[in-house]
Amino acid sequence: MRTRPHWLLYLYCVYLLVPIYWLINLSLRDNADILGSLSALPSDPSFANYLEIFSNPVWSSGFINSLSYVAINTVISLLVALPAAYAFSRYRFVGDRHLFFWLLSNRMAPPAVFLLPFFQLYSAIGLFDTHLAVALAHCLFTVPLAVWILEGFMASIPRSLDEMARIDGHSRSFFFFRIFLPAIRGGIGVTVFFCFMFSWVELLLARTLTGSSAKPIVVVMTRTVSASGVDWGVLAAAGVLTILPGLAVVYFVRNHLVRGFALGRV
Repeated sequence: MRTRPHWLLYLYCVYLLVPIYWLINLSLRDNADILGSLSALPSDPSFANYLEIFSNPVWSSGFINSLSYVAINTVISLLVALPAAYAFSRYRFVGDRHLFFWLLSNRMAPPAVFLLPFFQLYSAIGLFDTHLAVALAHCLFTVPLAVWILEGFMASIPRSLDEMARIDGHSRSFFFFRIFLPAIRGGIGVTVFFCFMFSWVELLLARTLTGSSAKPIVVVMTRTVSASGVDWGVLAAAGVLTILPGLAVVYFVRNHLVRGFALGRV
């Protein structure tokens, strides 16, 4: 009876891995094999679908575009959220709680609400179909999330640390970058994770605010229908490759995620 929870956990892990395995399985088969019969293993595995993605500039540029605006969004979100979260956690001013709630209310709205305003604004100022356009649009959702997460971590740091640094003669910038930020690196890792994931998988804004120059991979994947039908093998290979950046982010911030998920507001 004591081992039952372990077996349930193993079964749940297998359940989660089945879609990923099936995606890899489909990526190694051609359309005729995929549509022919159900098979747990590819009868004639081939990397032709992956070669098609790497050799086709439409697919490769889609990956580059996605990584570009995701990186811009993550950097902007951190640069804005860090001082904002510090102010909310360390100072009290008129309307601070109302302003904090207003930031979260932007996160509650669906992206479809802002499609038309963003489209008209970016078209008027010449930002349409650029990486910056998508990154700034995503900041409307990632910045409040980043502020909310980081404020929880910063509030857990005692104010006595600020006073001790001031007594020791450290400047505010030295304290913030050399003492305070290392103390909340777990929260920064979690924030990077959530900002990256939201911007990487978001489709609606990315599809509306881009044309041909900055078209991301999520948009390219929705346009795989041709006269001969859907190219399932190439689509599956693209799906496998889109998982890899997320795995890379988790790998690099893995040491901070465990502590980050156990503290703060996550």
